[in-house]
Amino acid sequence: MTGAASLRQTLRDIEVFAGELPGFDPTAAPDTPVELFTEWFLAALDAGVREPHAMTLATADADGDPTARVLILKDVGAEGWQFASDANSRKGRDLAARPYAALAFYWAPLARQVLVRGPVVRETPERCAADFLARGEGARAEALLGRQSQPLADLAERDAQVEASLARIRSEPDLVAPGWTLYSVRPESVEFWQGDKQRRHTRLVYRSAPDGWTRQLLWP
Repeated sequence: MTGAASLRQTLRDIEVFAGELPGFDPTAAPDTPVELFTEWFLAALDAGVREPHAMTLATADADGDPTARVLILKDVGAEGWQFASDANSRKGRDLAARPYAALAFYWAPLARQVLVRGPVVRETPERCAADFLARGEGARAEALLGRQSQPLADLAERDAQVEASLARIRSEPDLVAPGWTLYSVRPESVEFWQGDKQRRHTRLVYRSAPDGWTRQLLWP
């Protein structure tokens, strides 16, 4: 068996939807997606899902070429789903050109996904600064460099510059990276996906409407 064939078979042999899965009654879903997201997130946390606040952020540049990466959810509420980054990073440049994004959460032990799509807005400078200052020392030191995705000669260069940045952070604890930005995805749609061992998956999508939210079941 060739390497490619072996990998193909290995992929097919991996068990999916292992263990007991939670139920989901869409007729009992709350009126807003924020309420249901909060319920599912806390359930994932209670189930011991590691880093349940990790999500995939998908953006596209001015030419429509997509990029995705995993980062951390900062908050969710009436203002939307929030994340932060340097405005000069690739994601920041994408959002400047096309201020629209998609978020994907996947909590494998529960076979649950949440998909969020909508326009993205930059929060106020005060909120951006507050988010930056709430980060740990190491995270602030790295972000202060503002060199994400730029070519790196070697790891020693990285370590030296981060150490210098860390010393600066410690001497100026109120220092804020000038490009640090808190973004909010204002959802047009939020889909909740509950997996099922027999592939009778349940999908419920909330769509934004002038007077609130509409709800619609989708075929698996």
